[in-house]
Amino acid sequence: MIKATLEKMKLHKLHPTNLKSNLASMNMQLKQIKLPKLQSPTGGQNPYVPLPYKVIEYYRETPDNFTITIDMAVDHDPGQFVQVSIPGIGEAPISICSDSNKFIKLNIREVGNVTEHLGKLKKGDTILIRGPYGKGYPMKDLVGNNLLVIGGGCGVAPLKGLIDYIEHYREEYKQVQLFLGYRSPNDIIFKRELEEWKNMYHLQVTVDQNHSSEFCYNAKEGFITNALKEASIDHANKIAFICGPPVMINAVVDLLKQKGFHDDQIFMSAERLMYCAFGVCCHCMIRGKFTCVDGPVFRYDEVKDFKND
Repeated sequence: MIKATLEKMKLHKLHPTNLKSNLASMNMQLKQIKLPKLQSPTGGQNPYVPLPYKVIEYYRETPDNFTITIDMAVDHDPGQFVQVSIPGIGEAPISICSDSNKFIKLNIREVGNVTEHLGKLKKGDTILIRGPYGKGYPMKDLVGNNLLVIGGGCGVAPLKGLIDYIEHYREEYKQVQLFLGYRSPNDIIFKRELEEWKNMYHLQVTVDQNHSSEFCYNAKEGFITNALKEASIDHANKIAFICGPPVMINAVVDLLKQKGFHDDQIFMSAERLMYCAFGVCCHCMIRGKFTCVDGPVFRYDEVKDFKND
């Protein structure tokens, strides 16, 4: 394994006096690493080469957020991601926010060069995608439980794929509660779906600030953590799923622990910038675990003691 080999590598501190010997030692040890024979999840010979797909729907969610539907027919688990690229521009990891083997939906926030170019796509355009990658939510192992879904901001996107999965297998799970928080009413994504979710599940939407004095979906002003603190939530026979900014995840975990949740009842989706998606480049490591391979979904007891590398 690459990870085990890297952990065994012991290099001296790089110092001008021994820089040459250190580099020579590093090169020798790197040559000893045997890279695995990688196979594309979609069956291609070269897993690094993306395939072309068509945009079959484009929907603008907010001024800086949009959802595209791609004609990519592939089996995947909720919580997995794909690598999306535009030739000459770059590549970015995007979570799948749907549950279908006939197409995938990708929700994207325009925060950089790649995502801004993706925002200019139109229906019928072609983009390059490879994947899906990573470990998703183990829903088949959680049959029969009550489910608590907690998302903040763009962290709602990976959870939408989970919610779609729950809808398709609704009879296998008990009570479903959704707590979704956004910065403002103008930042709410998945407005079309929220209309359906409020009739299907126990839905609580919050906005951090509301300057328009308009409330939709029975939203409350305040942080999602405040809504959780005030809610009557029983931890018995219940699994919690969290995705959002790290500060929100930490606060939510603390609240759930106060309400009696055990570490193995909590699943979280970690966000890291993933390049290779195979655990080779080591860019997304969290103290010995690769977000792209071991995650992005982790059970809390798997990563609670880890900090970012």
